[in-house]
Amino acid sequence: MTAAVGSSYHALIQVASSTGRQRVLSAVLAAGFVLTCLMLKAYTLLALFGAMLLPVGASRLALLEAVARLRDWLFLWPALLAMVGLSSWAAGLLYHHGLAAVGVITHNDLLVQLTVAALALLLLAPRLWVAQQQSRALLVAQLKQAALSADLKALQAQIEPHFLYNTLANTRYLARHDPERAVEMLDHLIGYLHTALPDLRSPMSNMARECELAGHYLALMGIRFGDRLQFEIDCPPELGAFVLPPLMLMPLVENAVQHGVEPHPGNVTVRMLVRRREGTLVVAVRDNGAGPGKSVLGSGVGLRNLRERLAALHGGAAAFRLQVAADGWTEAEITLPMEKA
Repeated sequence: MTAAVGSSYHALIQVASSTGRQRVLSAVLAAGFVLTCLMLKAYTLLALFGAMLLPVGASRLALLEAVARLRDWLFLWPALLAMVGLSSWAAGLLYHHGLAAVGVITHNDLLVQLTVAALALLLLAPRLWVAQQQSRALLVAQLKQAALSADLKALQAQIEPHFLYNTLANTRYLARHDPERAVEMLDHLIGYLHTALPDLRSPMSNMARECELAGHYLALMGIRFGDRLQFEIDCPPELGAFVLPPLMLMPLVENAVQHGVEPHPGNVTVRMLVRRREGTLVVAVRDNGAGPGKSVLGSGVGLRNLRERLAALHGGAAAFRLQVAADGWTEAEITLPMEKA
């Protein structure tokens, strides 16, 4: 079943289904009404009641069958109208022949048919319209999530080869001039890949793994920039089990290195802090490097993708901000809901 059909089906389930308690209550009320009509010999009222139930019940069942076969909202409305018309015609026959069986002659069959058709449309059409809007919203969300996933893979395809090329080139240089540092760089590269590659195949990671990944990355950058780069990662062990999407923190540290360390001629410190704040998980990456200067804060592809992923996955429960703090440090901060695997 495609995404469009799946979203339509689940939306229509809300239109055509009811809870067990609702079904029991409806059955009790209907049975009580029928018994009352029979006791009072109100056959006309009973026949009208049956005529009204037929289009509503038949049309509800037809909606579920129609979505599986037609697979398009454009055809569901004509299908609903056709089913209401057909069942209202059948309801008129039921009304006429039911009363004729007890000796009651009817003269308003057409009025009954129009009345029960209007009732069925009044009950089902608004709910079908709401279901259609919900289906469209769900489909848009699914397409947006798929687009974000594709953007993330494209971003990885751009970043990873460049990162690996620079790391291997530095390793080759160090292998000739400083073998011990070359081995250290290879160890961190192996640790980085060992942490990153499994996460690329998983929809979720956790804070401990993402901090470990950031640590390997910053260690590699520390070897590349030498004494110019110092870094600290402060993630309390009790916060390591909380889940977050893979590579969610990497754009923050990459941004700190790219805009804080590379353009700055002096020493730079990059700090990552993970904290619990008012029931949320807060990750801040700060640096005292060059800063964003006159560029627009957070206008890069990685940070834009980060914002879109947060909005798609958590809506208003997550937030991201990038600013120059009062102490002059550049600060990127993510706020996430606290969820454990």
